[in-house]
Amino acid sequence: MTRSRIAGCGAYLPDAILSNAELAQRIDTTDEWIRQRTGIRQRHIAAEGQKTSDLAVAAALKALAAAGRQPRDVDMIVVATTTPDRTFPATAAIVQHKLGIAGGFAFDIQAVCSGFVYGLATADNFIKSGQANCALVIGAETFSRIIDWEDRTTCVLFGDGAGAVVVEAAESGRAGILSTHLHSDGSGNDLLYTDGGPSSGDRVGKVRMNGKEVFKHAVTRLAEVVDETLAANGVDASELDWLVPHQANARIIESTAKKLGMNESKVVLTVDRHANTSAASIPLALAEAVEDGRIRAGNLVLLEAMGGGLTWGSALVRWG
Repeated sequence: MTRSRIAGCGAYLPDAILSNAELAQRIDTTDEWIRQRTGIRQRHIAAEGQKTSDLAVAAALKALAAAGRQPRDVDMIVVATTTPDRTFPATAAIVQHKLGIAGGFAFDIQAVCSGFVYGLATADNFIKSGQANCALVIGAETFSRIIDWEDRTTCVLFGDGAGAVVVEAAESGRAGILSTHLHSDGSGNDLLYTDGGPSSGDRVGKVRMNGKEVFKHAVTRLAEVVDETLAANGVDASELDWLVPHQANARIIESTAKKLGMNESKVVLTVDRHANTSAASIPLALAEAVEDGRIRAGNLVLLEAMGGGLTWGSALVRWG
C-alpha cells in the first residue's frame, strides 16, 4: 500500500516584529498581562502590500529545497488559510502560478486554525488513492489584516506567517503519515468568527471571540482527539517523541502535554515568538524543530489543532 510521507518543511515569517511593549502603547494592556494569559511576547506582521500568497510562496520554496524537489514535481497544492488574497480565485491557484507550475491542481481549505491538519489529511488521502504523487501543503496567514486593533482580547493573540510541507508518495514502510483525524461542530460557529463576509455585507469583518468558551472547548476536544489518535494506532502516550500543537495559547498547550504525561522539553513551542498564526502555526513550528535537529528520522510526532467552526483534528507521523 502506498503511504504518504513528509519529505521537506519550510517556513517564512515577515520581517516586522510587534512586541507586547509596543502593543501596550496602543491599547490598555501590559506585557505581563499578555504573557501570563497567553505566553505570547511578540508576533510578526506582514508588510504593506505583502499578501498571503507571497508568504506561502516563500515557505513553499524552502520546503521544496528541503525535499530536493522542483516546482515542476508538484501535482497538488493545498493552501490552508483564513486570509486569502481575494474572495476568489483560490490563493492556492495564485501560489501555483507564482511557482511557475503549469500542471496539476490547486485549491484552498478553510478550517481556520485547524486548516493545516485538514490540508495534510486531504493530501494524504489523495496520495494514498493514487490521484497525486507530490503535494505542497501550505498554511499561510496575514491575520493582522482582520484584527480589530482596539480589541485587546483578540489583537494581542495573532500574528502573520506561513509554513509548508512537501508530501510525497512512498512505499509502505515504517515512516510516513500513520493516521489523520478530523472533526467539526458547527454549533460553536459563533464562538470564534469574523463579523463580516461576502454574503453578509460589503466588508471582510474583524475577528470576534468568546475566549472562555473557546478555551474550554479546546482543552476538551484536543484531549479527545489525542486519545482517538493513540487508540487508532495502538500507541501509548509514552511512545510519542514530539508534540507539535497549534500555537494558540501556552496554557492550552501545557494542558494537552500534561494529559499526555509529556515533559515540556518534548513539546515544540513557538507561540511566545510567533503568537497564533492560525493555519500557519503547526507547519511553522514543525519546520523549526526539523531544521534545528530536534525532530529526527524515526521519531513519532503528534500534530493537533483546534480552530473556529468549531473544527479540530490531529495527525500522527513517523518521521523519516
